[in-house]
Parts: sequence; C-alpha cells; structure tokens
Amino acid sequence: MSESKNNNNSIAISIVETSKRFHSGDEIIHAIDNCSLEIYAGQFVCIMGPSGSGKSTLLNLIGGLSNVTEGKISVFSQTLHNLSESDRALLRRKIIGIIFQFYNLHEGLTAVENIELPMLIAGISQKIRRKKAQELLELVELVPRANNLPYELSGGEKQRVGIARSLSNDPKIILADEPTGDLDHEIGESIMDLLVDLNSEQGKTIVMVTHDLSLIRKGFRLIKLEDGKIISDEIVESLDNFAQDVSIIAKKQIST
Repeated sequence: MSESKNNNNSIAISIVETSKRFHSGDEIIHAIDNCSLEIYAGQFVCIMGPSGSGKSTLLNLIGGLSNVTEGKISVFSQTLHNLSESDRALLRRKIIGIIFQFYNLHEGLTAVENIELPMLIAGISQKIRRKKAQELLELVELVPRANNLPYELSGGEKQRVGIARSLSNDPKIILADEPTGDLDHEIGESIMDLLVDLNSEQGKTIVMVTHDLSLIRKGFRLIKLEDGKIISDEIVESLDNFAQDVSIIAKKQIST
C-alpha cells in the first residue's frame, strides 16, 4: 500500500479549483465548492464525510460521468472538460474501472458474461475476453460461480463480480462508491482486503467513497468533505491516533 506519494510522484488525478452546482427550484446547491487536490499514482484514497457532503459527486466528476461547473479535472494529464462525451467514455474504458455500491450487474447475464461485457463493448474477441474473465474470476475467488446469474449470487459474490468487471480493462484507476455499503461487516472486510491487494500488489490507484470508519487502514490517504469543501487531507500514520477521531466523525455522520 502506498503512502502520500509513490516513487516517481506521477500525478494520476489533478483537481484544480473545481466546483459543481445544481439547481433545485430557486435554490443553488453547491455540491462541490472550489476543491483542489492532487492524487498520486498508486495511492489508496478514502473520501469520507456526512451524507450530502459531495463525496459521490466528486467521484462522478473524476470519472467523467458529470461535468464540472467551474475549474478543471485531469486524469493522467487529460483534461476531462476538453473531451467529448464519447471521448470521456473511451478514457474510462482504457484507464478507469468503476465499482458500484449496488453492483449494477446485468440480470440476464451470468457472472462470467457480466465480466466480459466491457470487453465485448470494446470489440475484444470472444476467445480473449473469456480467457481474461476466467482469470479475473480466479482473482476474486469465484470460479465455481462463473455460470450463475446475479439472483443466484450473494451480495458479497455480486460485489466480487463487480470488482472483476471493473478490472476487465486493466485500469490504472479504480473508483469505488461505497463498495461495502450493502454488505455485512465480515463480507465487507473481505472485499476491502481484495481492494487493498489490488493497490499494494498491482499498483492500482484507488479512490473510494465510504461511510465505514472500520475500513480505514494505516497508509491510506483520508480526505474529509463537508458541504462540498475539503476540510482535511492526511495520511493515516497510526490507527491508534485515527481511532481517537472516530467517535467525533461518527457523530457527525449520524446527525446528518
């Protein structure tokens, strides 16, 4: 697991004075309010904050799923707002994998077919994509469930399929939006262990939104949002010191 910067200090994600506003009737919602940060290749970044603080909005902006109102976001030096929608989709297919809280699996496809789907869209041959999908099933320890449909899988198994699917394009960056939010603690921990391995063993840059304080590990970069603003940004050096802040953060999350 990497610390605040990796060995070559390459910037994976650059966010410069970025804001995202929505209109709700006559009210303007500042979902993201003048945020700036740099995320280095190989980091494991956790974004936390109360509900409505802008966590998922920021993740969507990084993934090019939504456009900034002001500012600039670049992914490996490619400025997203300069790209067309089709070019942003191509960028995602090439270097970004996305993991969803509620899996977003195609209910009519088996586990292995769901993993193959992004490769099918990318025009990869059936032989190559099936081989890659089988390798990914081995990685997430789901080979026996390859031919099961989503309704035949447990929540943890569905999320493992989702993770395998996100890796089908061998992304440099993985964006995970509450990947353990719909799972019990034990299964959530196993999913977290898998993400940690992807970071430490394969060097994937991971940006994860979570409410679960128990998932934070030593060496993680922890960014806290509140009302669309970054209120803290630090490397977790000690879990003992981090634990002292847990009850304070938890109270804020419960009260919102």
